[in-house]
Amino acid sequence: MQLFETDRLIVRPLSHQDVQALTEILSDPAVMKFSVRGVCDEEAARKFIDWCLECYASHGIGPWALCEKTSGDFIGFCGVGPEWVGDKEEINLGYRLARSFWHQGFATEAVKGVLQYAFEQKQCESVVVIIEPEHAASVRVTEKAGFVNYRLQDFHNRAVRLYRMMREDWVLHA
Repeated sequence: MQLFETDRLIVRPLSHQDVQALTEILSDPAVMKFSVRGVCDEEAARKFIDWCLECYASHGIGPWALCEKTSGDFIGFCGVGPEWVGDKEEINLGYRLARSFWHQGFATEAVKGVLQYAFEQKQCESVVVIIEPEHAASVRVTEKAGFVNYRLQDFHNRAVRLYRMMREDWVLHA
């Protein structure tokens, strides 16, 4: 079931059929360098998909599968889902792409598509992005998508930037 599409991507819910392809992506140390969870094996990928399915049921949102339009290949995920930041549940945007799809604009395209869907279809009031300051590629993607302000925050014992975009900011940016 397709949720939406961008110029080059089809976005759909993740399913257990994605476990093998997702495991290949999440087991790559370069992809997971800035993840609080680290490199994932098949069991961890399965648990992540289970969590995504729970998010879809409880919140109507979550990380979604990204498939390249021309090939149909699963290239990663991007979405918004619940994340506890301190003592507050936030709607956090996150993504991971297979390394072979880096540096081609797919991350920025996916993030912009997800933000449009989150703000316009799901009526999210606010979306945050949590990034380690030294993760320069994700900082660039986040800022290209329209996030401008951040505050420094401790998250899982790591110093991170917490960016926030309100729905009214999206309307002005879009």
